[in-house]
Amino acid sequence: MDNNLIIKNNEFPKFLNQLAIDLTNLYFKKLNKSFKVNNKLIGKGYDPVTTCDKAFEKFIRAKISKKFPSHEIIGEEFGYKKTKSDFSWVIDPIDGTRSFVIGSPTWSNLISLNYKGNPIFGLANFPMLNKYYYNQSPKIAYVVENKKRKKLSVNKNVKFENIKLTAGFHGAISLNRQKRIPKILKLIQFPCSDALSYAQICEGRIDVVIQCNNKVWDIHPLIPIIHAAGGIVTTWDNKNAKLAGHLVVSSNKIIHKKILSLMKPII
Repeated sequence: MDNNLIIKNNEFPKFLNQLAIDLTNLYFKKLNKSFKVNNKLIGKGYDPVTTCDKAFEKFIRAKISKKFPSHEIIGEEFGYKKTKSDFSWVIDPIDGTRSFVIGSPTWSNLISLNYKGNPIFGLANFPMLNKYYYNQSPKIAYVVENKKRKKLSVNKNVKFENIKLTAGFHGAISLNRQKRIPKILKLIQFPCSDALSYAQICEGRIDVVIQCNNKVWDIHPLIPIIHAAGGIVTTWDNKNAKLAGHLVVSSNKIIHKKILSLMKPII
């Protein structure tokens, strides 16, 4: 199938728009109540999963399977549904489960559609904030808040000396390693809020996001939205962001290059 035909097909963004609405309704009608929490890393750390994570993923999988039965599905909680299709859906049912557990509203539902392993459409839905982000095409992305749609655009013309930078190392980088990047540490003046930080750079609210240990379901849904809004996203060593791991998102090439240079001592 021609890639241009795929990205011009309105069927996928239309599906993601409706899915965002359905997921928010699901949360407030059925999941906004007591839930159970389990630690997937007992004795080794803390990686919570809740009954709501599983309920969201089952719901998303059912919607995808009904609409696109031949497509592959990769989900954080229920693994890999393999098919012969070139299309695959990548799901993080609740990105920011720690935030969800403590009642912070920054958690989201993340879903991407990949073609031959490359993310081409993405959705970041924030039920508690009553807003969602998605891309209509490779060059057009929107945020929908209170049923009003606004085109997304990063703050392309910001100068390096004026950047708003947020970072979350989440225990992945030791304090001794962090001391090797003092200029980066000095620039961190804004909170890092799960996938919401990636979404905020697309709105031009912040200019650089640095995060660690992203899994494919953490970042694949955001990649098409970031690109469509004009942003740049790579790994810390300037490789394709679809590889996940440690990531940097910037609002223009000059800033991105400077940040990558400042990060080199800990790569």
